[in-house]
Amino acid sequence: MTAAEIRHHIFYSSWASRKLLNAARALSEEEQNREFGVSHKSLKGTLDHIFLADRIWFARAVDSGVLERNAQWPEIQKGWEDWATAISDEEILRVVDYKDLKGNPHQTPVWQIVLHVVNHATLHRGQAMSLLRQLGVAPPPTDLIFYYREIMVK
Repeated sequence: MTAAEIRHHIFYSSWASRKLLNAARALSEEEQNREFGVSHKSLKGTLDHIFLADRIWFARAVDSGVLERNAQWPEIQKGWEDWATAISDEEILRVVDYKDLKGNPHQTPVWQIVLHVVNHATLHRGQAMSLLRQLGVAPPPTDLIFYYREIMVK
């Protein structure tokens, strides 16, 4: 894993989440909050879950101040992107000491945290896409190949 690969993953995840968030914003509040009996209940609940995980991991790996500032998703995404732009191959090897939500201590290299954050968001974006379809909305294409076609291959 290299810093350049980490950058690609972070920028892809932000791009995909923004596309999905924009699609959700076009829905009514009732549609966003409609419960479907899924793990995070609604489209809004699923998106909130992605954001909270992005925020917690950003606080652990990059800047714990985001929790005190009550940073919102655009600030977290920009923070990840700014951080990724400046990281080195050495930085991604840094081991982060943190406690999970149950208070258990862990140590994880930064590169593993980033891949987890991106994978976690991808999993739940897929769930959110299904909820959009159930609401009668065609979800935006957010597969990695679409990112490459839109952003990277120019």
